[in-house]
Amino acid sequence: MISEDQILNARILIVDDDRVGVKLLDEIIRKAGFKNVRTTTNSTEAIALFEEIQPDLLILDLWMPELTGFDIMAKLATAYPDRFLPIVVLSHDADQQIHYQALESGAKDFLNKPYDRVEVMIRFRNVIEAHLLHLQVHQHNKMLEDQVAERTRQLSDAQLDVITRLARAIEYRDSETGFHIIRMSRFSACLAHAVGVSELECDQILRAAPLHDIGKIGIPDSILQKPGALTDDEWTMMKSHTTIGAELLSGSQSEFMEVARTIALTHHEKWDGSGYPRGLKGEEIPLVGRICGLCDVFDALVTARPYKGAWGLDQTLDEIRKGRGKHFDPALTDTFVDILPEILEIHQKYNDAQEN
Repeated sequence: MISEDQILNARILIVDDDRVGVKLLDEIIRKAGFKNVRTTTNSTEAIALFEEIQPDLLILDLWMPELTGFDIMAKLATAYPDRFLPIVVLSHDADQQIHYQALESGAKDFLNKPYDRVEVMIRFRNVIEAHLLHLQVHQHNKMLEDQVAERTRQLSDAQLDVITRLARAIEYRDSETGFHIIRMSRFSACLAHAVGVSELECDQILRAAPLHDIGKIGIPDSILQKPGALTDDEWTMMKSHTTIGAELLSGSQSEFMEVARTIALTHHEKWDGSGYPRGLKGEEIPLVGRICGLCDVFDALVTARPYKGAWGLDQTLDEIRKGRGKHFDPALTDTFVDILPEILEIHQKYNDAQEN
């Protein structure tokens, strides 16, 4: 509900070239208890004053020199297409068609001159109250939208946390650090953003990339943790983690799960067709697979593992460049090198020393 104090504190703007009429309206309004009244007899000031005051009631004469009331309403409708414009128009013209035209132009009510004091205040109060109610509803809706957005953010963060913890559990079986999947997913989202992928898709990549090796849950520890070289049969089994992961993530209607499935299946494909599991070549490999594959290799090279030391940055970049057009998408490789400062910032933020 709108209180009497809210109504009497409403901001009112009068625009009329008739000085006597303006003075009369100002007197009527103030005697009714309204405190915030501004007036002008210059129609060219109307828009600027409206923007300054943001009135709860605009009293607007239709027929003025330079800018008519119709001109002003048209400008306001263009400037505020989604706003409730609290306009009451004034005119000596009793032509009903003019009334219709004014209402179609955005006026909420109409007053004929000369004024009846009682009618004036009833109409003015009605429009003020309607405008204040619109503001209340808008503010309430905004509050609800903010609450929904915050709840959605919390759910999204919880989803990412669950995914990350699941992925980290899988990585631990493979002698990986938990931060590998965090870095790799953020590298991937950063690279995706740099090549023009939408914000929504970048967020999906950020959340889906940690599951890229989920298929390793189906690989025996004797293979995952073997210190020496794998036999041909063991290597065949190891490569199956891509199809196992895709199978685990399939069957959902969720776009997110489809992105995760695609990444799991294709992040070991190579640009020249020598990758696995399908030997896809060039742009046959989905973009998310190409992005995550490059970022996965980069992090593996620059990070120490029980079976290898961390490569230096120069050595790693040489290896990445050697893979351009062979292992990696050439355009993605070039962009990755361009955004290397951002990549290194992520690597520093989520370095393995923090985990220990």
